[in-house]
Amino acid sequence: MEVSVLNINGQETGRKVTLNEAIFGIEPNDHVIYLDVKRYLAGQRQGTAKTKERSERSGSTRKLGRQKGGGGARRGDINSPVLVGGGRVFGPQPRDYSIKLNKKVKVLARKSALSYKAQENAIIVVDDFDLASPKTKDFINIAKNLKVEGKKTLVVLPEVNKNVYLSARNIQKAEVMTANAINTYKILNADVLVMAESSLKTIDNILNK
Repeated sequence: MEVSVLNINGQETGRKVTLNEAIFGIEPNDHVIYLDVKRYLAGQRQGTAKTKERSERSGSTRKLGRQKGGGGARRGDINSPVLVGGGRVFGPQPRDYSIKLNKKVKVLARKSALSYKAQENAIIVVDDFDLASPKTKDFINIAKNLKVEGKKTLVVLPEVNKNVYLSARNIQKAEVMTANAINTYKILNADVLVMAESSLKTIDNILNK
């Protein structure tokens, strides 16, 4: 699949790049996409929810009433879960929600997500660019020139670029990532991928090992 290379003014440079069919042209596998997105979202969970059980509540351990004959449930001390202010039964405890996936599954998921974007013609390749200083206005102008303003846009760069990152930081629907950090969730969550030309080579090296 060939894609025209644009500059940041939205004009064609006269060059074209061929997207690797082994990455952008495969038959997408929906199940591995589901697994990888599930893994990513699970990894975002803090897992710090915690409630106090009976033994962790502070309070007297004096038995409040008789074992039998009171007409109600046995309740023991004031920390009983039966009473207001008592411990909670089977409450949440700190846990790790992370899910392990094999490397090949994660690679296939990213390839599938990129193939979906290629099928939707939602990939724009731009000439490598830099900004002289971090200015949100400059990034907005680039988005207008590329006709992606107002869309969820994922800008993929070959390496960290502080000026581009800071320029896009305050724009709600724009996100900047390096090619070696993109994941299935971020790819699918974006309406359009704006990829610097050099980032394609990095993606090829990572996903075609």
